[in-house]
Amino acid sequence: MTRPKAVVLLSGGLDSATVLAIAKAEGYEPYALSFRYGQRHVFELERAREVARSLGAGAHVVVDIDLRRFGGSALTADIDVPKDRSMDEMSHGIPITYVPARNTIFLSFALAWAETLGSSDIFVGVNALDYSGYPDCRPEYIAAFERMANLATRAGVEGTQHLKIHAPLITMTKAQIIRKGLELGVDYAITSSCYDPGTQGEPCGKCDSCQLRAKGFAEAGSADPLVHRFGSV
Repeated sequence: MTRPKAVVLLSGGLDSATVLAIAKAEGYEPYALSFRYGQRHVFELERAREVARSLGAGAHVVVDIDLRRFGGSALTADIDVPKDRSMDEMSHGIPITYVPARNTIFLSFALAWAETLGSSDIFVGVNALDYSGYPDCRPEYIAAFERMANLATRAGVEGTQHLKIHAPLITMTKAQIIRKGLELGVDYAITSSCYDPGTQGEPCGKCDSCQLRAKGFAEAGSADPLVHRFGSV
């Protein structure tokens, strides 16, 4: 039987790799979509290519857009990435690593590709528990975008597509995400989570994303293979 197609937003990080594995395990043929958007951690795209290949994506497209034109984020402007913040600090406010409207932009591209593929399913790795306070990672945001998406396309208006945005990680802790990925055979050694990696992709170990990743692996009772790959970070 032909598997239904699903567009999966794939950054090359831990969460999106897990979501790609989940989409495949649920019987979809995943079509991975990544973005070169002017991010300082562009190394993640090398990881995204490896993840897509490792997990058998039906296709992997990298779209070029330039969010550095707008700036406003430590990931797209000459602003230092915060380091060594406590978990308490991370739990309050929206950090400077927030990229304005990024998930809305990415989901809009995914919506366009899904319509051309004849797909009614988009998977995204947003998380509302162990995350850094981003407003576009909340359940109410995903629900609102899904409602809008079904009003925005010819396929939706003509009734040939009822789009569903799947956010399977949204209520999971990072430890639960890691356990799920390991269960599904995700190779986390080929992922990249760091906001400010070195020239060879080595994680800084101090940014919010690195700290949340380390916390997740510790709570999952599993060793992060990136530590073995690059040494202590």
